[in-house]
Amino acid sequence: MISLTSAVETWAHRWRAGVKLGLLCVATVALFRMDHLAWQLGALFATLALYALPGRVFFRTGLQRLWVLWPFVLVILLYHVITQDGIAGAVIVTRMITAVALANLVTMTTRLADMMAVVDWLMTPLRALGINTRPVGVAMALVIRFTPELARKGQLLSLAWQARAPRKPGWRLIPAFTVVALDEAEHVAEALRARGGA
Repeated sequence: MISLTSAVETWAHRWRAGVKLGLLCVATVALFRMDHLAWQLGALFATLALYALPGRVFFRTGLQRLWVLWPFVLVILLYHVITQDGIAGAVIVTRMITAVALANLVTMTTRLADMMAVVDWLMTPLRALGINTRPVGVAMALVIRFTPELARKGQLLSLAWQARAPRKPGWRLIPAFTVVALDEAEHVAEALRARGGA
């Protein structure tokens, strides 16, 4: 597992996790309230400016983490071009990239423990009802940490296939990727059991 927090210190690192998550919610709602492409592009460029402020290393790392969106961008744009509604497709794609970029900005500038503390605080009413909320926090932490790691291993599988075969892997990578994911899950389960479980 890897940490998503950037090693490059930024102004946003000093903000409270609850404030950043709250602003992220407000920004996401605002993005979905805007229907014009010009507004969406303005929001995207403003987000990219936030990435650029801490410097080249932070900017490049942030863009690399957004690269995983390209299949979704391609499918959405192709569909809307076929249906002759390219402007709507561009609005959807721009909104998606901006929303994910803002969420990525929060994760890059916030320690996982701080985010989990906010989630734990939000679930206080459930604990008052006698519901054990600890497994929810553990599950969220695992999802946040494992997603980029599994994406990286999927890319390694794809590169290994391309080095050995001239054809594109396509669906053939699914069984291998499933085995990798299950193996990772088994290691984490053993680690959790060794520490007393969830």
